[in-house]
Amino acid sequence: MSDWLSSTSMVDVVLIVVALEALWLIGARKMMPVEVILCLLPGLLLLLALRASVAGSGGWWIAALLAASFPVHLADLARRRGFASPRAEPPPAG
Repeated sequence: MSDWLSSTSMVDVVLIVVALEALWLIGARKMMPVEVILCLLPGLLLLLALRASVAGSGGWWIAALLAASFPVHLADLARRRGFASPRAEPPPAG
């Protein structure tokens, strides 16, 4: 059991669950694929960094995956707060 937990198989199972969640969000919840990608990609990159670490990959791969997750996370926050797509507001009355 501990061999399975310390191998990349554990992370692979979680990656499959994330893929299934993405399909569910697009299919059942009718979310736009761009929204789903921005929502799930930061966590996916963190999981890939964990997998690279467990697999014994070089530190550059791990650092690159960790660094890539942050701007994607910021893009998701901007999208959620409405900064990415400015809303057309009516002109002030007067």
